[in-house]
Amino acid sequence: MSAEKHDWSSLVGKDGNEAVEIIKKETGFSSVDIIPPDTMCTKDYRTNRVRVYVDKQGKVTSTPNIG
Repeated sequence: MSAEKHDWSSLVGKDGNEAVEIIKKETGFSSVDIIPPDTMCTKDYRTNRVRVYVDKQGKVTSTPNIG
């Protein structure tokens, strides 16, 4: 697993499932989750997790980050 910095800003606007696959391939993380609108999430910080926030159409709305 790699916790190095990644720039996933190019994923904004892409399909959420596609973004998840790209991030998993780049990091080797198994915890890459799609977060739909209005979903409550914990605030804990984990160096082996990426959350991908999507809109109602499943498009990435913000740059995914490790944490």
